[in-house]
Amino acid sequence: MSDPREELVTHLPAMRAFALSLTRNAATADDLVQDAIVKAWANFDKFEVGTNLRAWLFTILRNTYYSMHRKRRREVEDPDGALAAHLSEKPHHDGRLAMEDFKVAFAKLTDEQREALILVGAEGFSYEEAAATCGCAVGTIKSRVNRARVRLAELMHLNDTDDLSMTDPVTLAGLSSKRLA
Repeated sequence: MSDPREELVTHLPAMRAFALSLTRNAATADDLVQDAIVKAWANFDKFEVGTNLRAWLFTILRNTYYSMHRKRRREVEDPDGALAAHLSEKPHHDGRLAMEDFKVAFAKLTDEQREALILVGAEGFSYEEAAATCGCAVGTIKSRVNRARVRLAELMHLNDTDDLSMTDPVTLAGLSSKRLA
């Protein structure tokens, strides 16, 4: 069996995407991933070879985020994204659903709903893997994902008859009850 440390680098893009969904700030997401990797590296002796490395890394990342969030509660943040808007160019989106509308709606979800939707909808985790990562029951994850999808549809004024064929894969994954192949 190969050394899991060598496999770690393959999970960095997914970890960064998950961190970005939690923090909604690229610089903070990069710091979060770096902190999580340092913690994982220091604790590789606790990792059980043969188990799911990706889920273990995401659990460390999630726990690091919540620790950081508790510490920074009293700090000034950038909730409206004014600072972040100056740091990057907004993506072009030619589908029916504008990415900016999705971002606004997604930001209105609870932390738990966003987390569950990213893990199951965008990252492709099974409900069981997402439940293990979040430390809760499978039914709780299913409920969070369902409520998040319903809330997104409400916020984006969608109904069952809307055509989502031109929607980008990430938005579609978030709104769809069926995972993309």
